[in-house]
Amino acid sequence: MSGDQPRYGGTLRLYGPGSMDHVDPASSYYMLSGQIIRLFTRQLFTYRPVAHLRDWSQVTPVPDVAMEIPTVDNGGLSPDHLTYTVRLRRGVYWDTEPPREVNAADFVRGFKRMCNPVLRAGAIHYYTSTIKGVAEYCDDYAAAVPDRNPEPAELARFQNTRDIPGITAIDERTLVFELIRPALDFIHIISMMFASPAPAEYDDFVPDSPEFRRNVRSLGPYRLTHYNHGAELRMARNPVWQQGTDPVRHQYLDGVEVIMEKATPEQVGQRIRGGQADLSWASPVTEAYEENPTDPGNNLGYALNPYLVFNTVSPNADGAMGKPEVRQAISYAVNKAAMVDIFDKLSVGTVMWPARSAIPPGNYGYEDFDLYATPGDRGAPEKARALLAAAGYPDGLTLTIVHRDVDANPEVADALTTDLAKIGITLRSVALGHTDFYPFLRDPANARAGAWDISSPAWTPDWFGNNGRAFLQPMLQTNEVRGTGNYGCYSNPDVDRMIDEALSATDPAHAHAAWHAVDLQVMQDAAIVPILVHAPTIPHIKGARVRNAIAMPTIDRWFDLSNLWLDTAE
Repeated sequence: MSGDQPRYGGTLRLYGPGSMDHVDPASSYYMLSGQIIRLFTRQLFTYRPVAHLRDWSQVTPVPDVAMEIPTVDNGGLSPDHLTYTVRLRRGVYWDTEPPREVNAADFVRGFKRMCNPVLRAGAIHYYTSTIKGVAEYCDDYAAAVPDRNPEPAELARFQNTRDIPGITAIDERTLVFELIRPALDFIHIISMMFASPAPAEYDDFVPDSPEFRRNVRSLGPYRLTHYNHGAELRMARNPVWQQGTDPVRHQYLDGVEVIMEKATPEQVGQRIRGGQADLSWASPVTEAYEENPTDPGNNLGYALNPYLVFNTVSPNADGAMGKPEVRQAISYAVNKAAMVDIFDKLSVGTVMWPARSAIPPGNYGYEDFDLYATPGDRGAPEKARALLAAAGYPDGLTLTIVHRDVDANPEVADALTTDLAKIGITLRSVALGHTDFYPFLRDPANARAGAWDISSPAWTPDWFGNNGRAFLQPMLQTNEVRGTGNYGCYSNPDVDRMIDEALSATDPAHAHAAWHAVDLQVMQDAAIVPILVHAPTIPHIKGARVRNAIAMPTIDRWFDLSNLWLDTAE
């Protein structure tokens, strides 16, 4: 059979140093994890893979479990754009015993689980600022269950006795959402994996606990059969999934296996070229190229990779990271041009240049400005040292940087150590594996304890087009709850107010200006140091038998595993 025609069979093998952050869709915010979560759960709306990407309008949500996109014309959207009525398709089953059809109550339960105080959804502000009653529900949930290690029954009791006014199951097949304000990006928000349904069986487990991971239920073409966190996972076909009820995914493979272990990009590439693996897991191993590839899809919206985040609540060095003047000094100290060289040597196959704002190019609200300009983007140590002295640290200080231990991350940490040493700051380096890094940052208890002062994560927009909130809201709006995307617990009431104003803007020009104003303010505060703008296109290496591997912007340009097949079945 031709490699251009779908073929059934074979087990797809991925290999690399990465890990899922969480298996539970309500808690996971790592796009690498999205490759796997896309295989076993579904949302009301989702995204199709686009083989020949040209502009952001191609990356728009389509119906998944929902029958259609609500509009004013089809009666699904009220004329004031405040009420969405969503009808579910029939024939979508959980792989329970016996199989049970997903219903509207399962989606309501899924939205409630996002608010859980154990491991809250990282972008919870998307929902609390948009849907009536979600903010109050989350606050009341945290107050009712203050224990960091509650019993499942405590969580279930709250969820099953309290409703969210803005999310109602009218009947088994109909959901109604009532919004606080019109939100032109609402369908994008409820297309995220956070907004997955949850069966009643999940009431028996703490979110993303080992017990949860052993009992994941599937709506998708595959189901999780084995999971050893940070080490390996296996998936097999879901026997109750039906192609006729899933307009987006396929079930060409017999299964999926992922081996997660520390390996260099060279070692991962050797495995794939030698036929022992089919795709890279997490490691940026690229197809051979002579110069950095370009792609029209690059203009979708660039990522920040990496950026510096400051632990603003750290008690270390007399609370240095909470002082804007110290953060501003560090902003001037970083040699961003040297960071470009680091990634070029890694041959990650993407276009990049020094970043200057919290919103990178191609995203809503971006304007070109640089509050911390230095000659050739190579840093200004003398100016930085003077600012540090004026902030009360003429003799310097010692801070802790936490970073991932794979790919270019150690080199980035070393470069930062060199840069900051020039202004009198000594960095103690703590390297964490992919398994631990983001869960560590997402726990404010680690920030409050001073376990870190600076870190160098990455941020890719959650969607494209009208996406002003996709950087600034999860990254920088006040949110000090476990699971947060605001890793450094930055909080500025003026920024919170400005974000609220930007969310209320219905005119595109007004919204753009409002998001730019937020960007200016957070950069004046030096809430982060944007280091590199990263184009989303990476020509990931593929094994010889992989066909129809399409990179999806919504999972950070990793391949859509639900649509590829293997040319030679095992």
